[in-house]
Amino acid sequence: MSAAILLLSLTGLGLVAPPAHADGPGSGTPYVVTVGDSYISGEAGRWAGSSNDSEAPADALGAHAYHDNASHTAEQIPRCHRSLSAEAYIGGGVGGLNLACSGAKTTTATGDYFKPGIDFYDDGAGNLGQAKMLQQFATSHNVKQVDVSIGGNDFNFASIVTQCVQDFLLSPSWDPDYCKDDSSVVANFTSANITTVRARIATAFQNVRTAMRNAGYGDTAWSLVVQTYPSPIPSSSGFRYSQSGFTRQSTGGCGFWNADADWANATALVTINNTVRAAIGQSGLANARLLELQSAFNGRRLCEKTVGLYEEVGLSSWTQPTAVDKTEWINQIRTVTTIGSNYFIQESLHPNYWAQLALRNCVRQTYTQNRGGTCTIAGTGLVNGEPRMTLN
Repeated sequence: MSAAILLLSLTGLGLVAPPAHADGPGSGTPYVVTVGDSYISGEAGRWAGSSNDSEAPADALGAHAYHDNASHTAEQIPRCHRSLSAEAYIGGGVGGLNLACSGAKTTTATGDYFKPGIDFYDDGAGNLGQAKMLQQFATSHNVKQVDVSIGGNDFNFASIVTQCVQDFLLSPSWDPDYCKDDSSVVANFTSANITTVRARIATAFQNVRTAMRNAGYGDTAWSLVVQTYPSPIPSSSGFRYSQSGFTRQSTGGCGFWNADADWANATALVTINNTVRAAIGQSGLANARLLELQSAFNGRRLCEKTVGLYEEVGLSSWTQPTAVDKTEWINQIRTVTTIGSNYFIQESLHPNYWAQLALRNCVRQTYTQNRGGTCTIAGTGLVNGEPRMTLN
């Protein structure tokens, strides 16, 4: 009897294990991988609402919230702020990997902090772009879905917010200086810049596809889920603080003039999200789906009348059953007065712990239902520790 026949015989009898299949495309534990910027990395995911009396009531994850190394003692890339509450970790036998980075644009930037874009950057010293990271991971893991949030920083989101708050604090209510017509803000929304950013986002999507192809995947073997951006503040009629005086910023951490808040929702956010949507078509990816988040947090936004600070709603801890419904899902806008606390300025105006878990809920639904859709609040309370959300 030949060695090959003998091996087959013994294998059939269960005496010899068949060769193990290495994890990779189509084999092994399925994974969801997230790439992009702070709105998917988990920025602000430590905080479940806000209190001006103490950090303790809202501190859901503690000092290790952003520590994503193997021992959860440090960040793999400083200030990427990949929180433990981030949406990548949908569970249910599905692995999660968070490659996103707070502050990331479509292309990699180096400076005070390394910010990997969705590209193939490789400096030879271990600093890689997110597409390169995805390609390496997908080669030896079974990636079924890639979720992406990108484009906001290409429109200079942080600089726009800074300018709006500065204008609010430095001009009186009887003669407001609006950010919506400041030249530094308007420059981001010219037709020429919109066209440029749309092309960058489309290239980022194509880089994800290239990474997956390079890792051995056919285009139908995985799905790309593209997220739009949620509205972080209400329109003018929805604020619980007057625009007169400074309480809108000093108490609420939402220093926008009414007119600027209306512009932010009706023009800036709409323009950014329309650009993201258009980039999908421009990219030519047939396996892309859209996860609409524009209204996902309505009713729970920063400074909205329907929610409040812990001290305003009579609660003392995020662990109380009604905290998810009565406190904000967006982090306060912080200034340099934050120095010396556990808050980071970069956490400003980002989805917090409640919002991250809400997004995770919707991402899970895109995965299990194999489709895109519109993510909205579906009721009060928590189910399995997450806010009730539905994918319409």
